[in-house]
Amino acid sequence: MESDSGRGLGVRAAGVRVRLGGRHVVDGVDLHADPGEVIALVGPNGAGKSSLLAALAGDVPAEGAVEVAGRAVGTYRPVELARLRAVLPQKAVLSFPFTVGEVVRMGRAPWAGRPERAEDSAAVAEAMRQTETAGFADRPFPALSGGEQARVALARVLAQRTPVLLLDEPTAALDLRHQELVLGTARERARSGAAVIVVLHDLGLAAAYADRAYVLAGGRVRGAGPPAEVFTRELLSEVYQHEVEVLPHPSGGAPLVIPRRPSV
Repeated sequence: MESDSGRGLGVRAAGVRVRLGGRHVVDGVDLHADPGEVIALVGPNGAGKSSLLAALAGDVPAEGAVEVAGRAVGTYRPVELARLRAVLPQKAVLSFPFTVGEVVRMGRAPWAGRPERAEDSAAVAEAMRQTETAGFADRPFPALSGGEQARVALARVLAQRTPVLLLDEPTAALDLRHQELVLGTARERARSGAAVIVVLHDLGLAAAYADRAYVLAGGRVRGAGPPAEVFTRELLSEVYQHEVEVLPHPSGGAPLVIPRRPSV
């Protein structure tokens, strides 16, 4: 796998396989995400998207090769890895009533004892501004709505200030405005040089914000490339086992995926 200086801060994977419950939920996946890119992982439930993301993060055992910043993910100490990649899980669970501000500041923990610690306040403030969470910084995290908790969890990840962001369904609990806000923030991070990999169920968001998409089904990649090329009616209808129509958005032309419904 390549690890040159231009691409070394991204993620590269070859032949990745993850075995859970006696079967391969990820089976021979090749993938790369370079600095400046937003990569979307899409596919039906059970396709292997979250398991693949966990393998890329180094959070689950996997066969094959995974590199983060040009080095095998398993060779890093946990704190070293936390300075290179930040991971947003599907659900944020906290057992203690930390305030929102305290939760976001947790994202700075990997930088303890290093010069980057001087950036803590600025990083936290920027992350809360980007996620529109500053207004409830003093509220207990458990008292928030599901959507508010999701934005705070994202703020913690953003405050970590890593060159790789791995986001698992960051828009699932959000309203329309905040879905756009989150994907716009991911796009901003990529423009600043980060490599962003995001699991999405909304194909419209993936088409609008991703540079490339990997369409997964049964643990395998069924299509990869720019959404305008891989989001075809034939492939998506087969993968999702439901007939769809793919139309160009009236503004910009990004694919719009519309499920075919019986007339009523």
